[in-house]
Amino acid sequence: MARSKTPTVLLVSDGRAETAHQVLKAAAVQFQDRKYRCLRRPNVRTPEEVIRVVKEAEKLGAVIFYTLVSPETRQAIRRASGSHVEIVDILGPAFTALKVHFKTSPGGVPGLLYDMDRDRFNRMTAFDYALTHDDGQRPHELNRADIVLAGVSRSSKSSTSFYLAFQGIRAANVPILPDRELPPQLLKLHRNRVIGLRINVVRLLRLREARMLGLGMSNEKDYINPRSVADEVNHANRLMDKQKWATIDVSYLAIEEIASEIMYLIRLQRKQP
Repeated sequence: MARSKTPTVLLVSDGRAETAHQVLKAAAVQFQDRKYRCLRRPNVRTPEEVIRVVKEAEKLGAVIFYTLVSPETRQAIRRASGSHVEIVDILGPAFTALKVHFKTSPGGVPGLLYDMDRDRFNRMTAFDYALTHDDGQRPHELNRADIVLAGVSRSSKSSTSFYLAFQGIRAANVPILPDRELPPQLLKLHRNRVIGLRINVVRLLRLREARMLGLGMSNEKDYINPRSVADEVNHANRLMDKQKWATIDVSYLAIEEIASEIMYLIRLQRKQP
């Protein structure tokens, strides 16, 4: 492997090398009009892998920016580079300062930052999914949901979906209406991927009356008509039974309690063969 005429920087990390890349960009921007080649070497987690990367850097005449955290790989890169490969320890000064300040040594566990970023990304993705698949929207994408909630209006479908999203669970929700057929995409899902939210008539009437009062609604008489509401609830319950969906009675449960039961059901279903 011949040395490149363009200066080369190897980004070496036990994660994705994203931190090293950001530091390199921040420094290189001060060298205007200077071109360089950037090569990432992520997931370097053993002394043997470190040695291979250092040999590569030597052949390329490259400088190494590294964000290794384990003591073994940090020692290995210092020893292997010697005086013939220039290395930049991005995390070293921060480790030293924090060790003195915290009066304890760093854990040296690779991948922790990636795990944090991945959890945040999963929550953001789940929230976007819940938002765009609320109240039966985009039924053709229901197969991408971790779970689909189905129930009558005011059975806490939307609020529960968004609560689940903050736990990283992609939840869609679909209303069950007596005068509207359910999306065929919902009926094609495996029954373990759908949870029905049941609610009793008395509680549903109270919730709907409060909503109408809050919104100043006056022309939706069937919405709070006891007979119509009872028929709607019975229709939804019969449909849930027919589809053999797992169900939760949400009549007097808080959102976090509903979400907790749903997450419990999801864990049970994932254990099933």
